[in-house]
Amino acid sequence: MKAAVAAGFAGFAAGPGRRMAAADGPRLETFTDWIRAINAAKAKLSPKDYVASINDGFAEAQRFGTTTIANLTAFPELIPPIREPIRTWWFAELIDVRDPNRANEIVDLAVGSLKSKQNWGLAPHAPFTVSANLYRRCEEIAERENVLLTTHLAESREEMQMFRDATGSLYDFLKELGRDMSDCGGKTPLEEFVGRAEGASLPYWIIVHLNELTKNDFDLLAGSIGKFSIVHCPRSHGYFGHSPFHFEKLKNLGLNICLGTDSLASNDDLSLFAEMRAFQKEFPQVSSEEILKMVTIHAARALRQENSLGKIRCDFAADLIAMPCTRHGQSVQRRTTSTSMFDEVVAFDQPVDWLMIGGAIQVPA
Repeated sequence: MKAAVAAGFAGFAAGPGRRMAAADGPRLETFTDWIRAINAAKAKLSPKDYVASINDGFAEAQRFGTTTIANLTAFPELIPPIREPIRTWWFAELIDVRDPNRANEIVDLAVGSLKSKQNWGLAPHAPFTVSANLYRRCEEIAERENVLLTTHLAESREEMQMFRDATGSLYDFLKELGRDMSDCGGKTPLEEFVGRAEGASLPYWIIVHLNELTKNDFDLLAGSIGKFSIVHCPRSHGYFGHSPFHFEKLKNLGLNICLGTDSLASNDDLSLFAEMRAFQKEFPQVSSEEILKMVTIHAARALRQENSLGKIRCDFAADLIAMPCTRHGQSVQRRTTSTSMFDEVVAFDQPVDWLMIGGAIQVPA
């Protein structure tokens, strides 16, 4: 027996594609070492390689039942000719660490490449690679065009060291690149970001990671205007050995918490099933039903699509996936003794048989 068991998955990924050498090779000692390795690997790739990588990533996400994806790409100029097989929000990942004087130009060029797509947004990479001017320009565009914003924030201990203590390997690496380090010392990454985003804009951001937080940070979050979305990437988090994710505290603050894959540079594949299982292992007290919501209902809310995606309901998009389920109270998969459909979904570890996007059935290759 086959059954449609979820209203499709919405995934968050940073450049889905072929695996990078850093993820395939030996574990690197620091987050900064990983950045160096990724930069070296990317320098060897051509535009043709990137397009092939994006298409491979789409195929893999589709194979694991993702019907909607938020995809971050560092080369927005390659986006226009790509015909995405699943519903896609394109985010231009922007960095001006080497040339902050070009902040407005970098953003405006990206917008020109993105506007041919129906769904798009801007992704200034992180406070350690993006100037305050670039953040401000992104917010101006987002308000004018009514589009989404996302950024990586407070991901690693080295990022905390850099901003709070003005020291550490990430601080040294960026100083070598010629980055102005005058914003370092005395503030946490979150405090630095809120200062750039002017506080009131926080609800409009999708924040990726948010691992390194202090008591003052939680006080700051508690007083924020509105409740923004957070994307936690369990397997990438485990790959780096980041500090424990503060799920319960962030949830109790009313923040919308989703699950994402991050990229194949720090992950094995683009399966949101695997992310759900990794999260369940990390937080066994959280029910399978709540975990499933983090890749459906919560993800739809992050994309401002809570009235059209994430649920099987009248007037919502007909997004479904098919997988084996229980028969006569027994698990077809034989991976769980539970008769709960939610437990079955989280335990599933195979490609889906088919998926439906907007009423159109697709069979993954």
